[in-house]
Amino acid sequence: MRVAVLRERRGGETRVAATPETVKKLLALGCTAAVETGAGLASGYPDVLYAEAGAEIAPDVGAALANAGLVLKVRAPLGTGEGEVDELALIPRGAILVGTLAATRAMAEVYAQLGIEACSMELLPRITRAQSMDVLSSQANLAGYRAVVEAAGAFDRGFPMLMTAAGTIPAANVFIMGAGVAGLQAIATARRLGGRVSATDVRPAAKEEIKSLGASFVGYEDEESKAAQTAGGYAKQLSADFYAKQAEVVAGHIAKQDIVVTTALVQGRKAPTLVTEAMVASMKPGSVIVDIASDAGGNVAATVPGEAITTANGVKILGYRNWPGRIAGAASALYARNLLTFLTTFWDKDAKRPVLKEEDDIVKGVQLTRGGAVVHASLPAA
Repeated sequence: MRVAVLRERRGGETRVAATPETVKKLLALGCTAAVETGAGLASGYPDVLYAEAGAEIAPDVGAALANAGLVLKVRAPLGTGEGEVDELALIPRGAILVGTLAATRAMAEVYAQLGIEACSMELLPRITRAQSMDVLSSQANLAGYRAVVEAAGAFDRGFPMLMTAAGTIPAANVFIMGAGVAGLQAIATARRLGGRVSATDVRPAAKEEIKSLGASFVGYEDEESKAAQTAGGYAKQLSADFYAKQAEVVAGHIAKQDIVVTTALVQGRKAPTLVTEAMVASMKPGSVIVDIASDAGGNVAATVPGEAITTANGVKILGYRNWPGRIAGAASALYARNLLTFLTTFWDKDAKRPVLKEEDDIVKGVQLTRGGAVVHASLPAA
């Protein structure tokens, strides 16, 4: 089987779907590999490293995709009119496409019409045997780390308490909103940097997780919040009344913070607004807010997705897109291993290709199309 690894062409994407390490392991399974020139450069993996691993360096996307049976991507391939090249039109019929495809019904129908067997890895079920291939968790972990590092860089005072002959600089007060994978890593990173850390989350299990990392818990709790978590471990969308009461509790707390990191996402929905304009206005000049949820509209009312701004009262709001892509080398390494684990889990040694059994729970979770039809349960026909 020929594996194609393409250069990511969507705006701001710096990651790559395979590293020299994972290419070498794919070759050991009996594959050949073609890596489009420049595919890994933004992640710190130049063509020479792929060549040393045994891959063919393809001069363009067409050459990389020629006769490919497996296509590895970070984000969905470009279609007609979306960019410099129509990647979809070049993918051979019957090829397996694996990436974070963010597929809609309409997009899945395009894959089906083109005969592409599409697997969207962000839909992976949260079950024990899928943990090592969970791209959302691996990327969120790094996003949480990077958010705190960038907050420290933007903050014009110190993170830890600094005692000098000229006087003492107090430790930064850091508030993490959302204690999922990204939030917990943000808590741990802020603690390691010496900040005084507090955190909040609507999910009932999060309170003990926050405390276990040495942060204090801040939040509103009621009967609704006791059922604020799905069976898959994600936060549920709660009522406007609950979010209003939660906002009352955290509003006074935010006014005392130096750094706020917001990480709250609800799968498949716009991110909830957790920090209002009034809350931002209450913060001290020089304070920093990092909005990890900016790709989904942002948790902060004042966030401008894709930009870093400073408000009229001197609060810096970092609303960059694609937070994992801001630590591209590590993000690519983990993402590539996630994909490799997925493929090897279903690898048929005799056929030298992955065999995706439709009755398997993991396959049911990620496979959008099979045999020219849309098969994913979450993408019903209109």
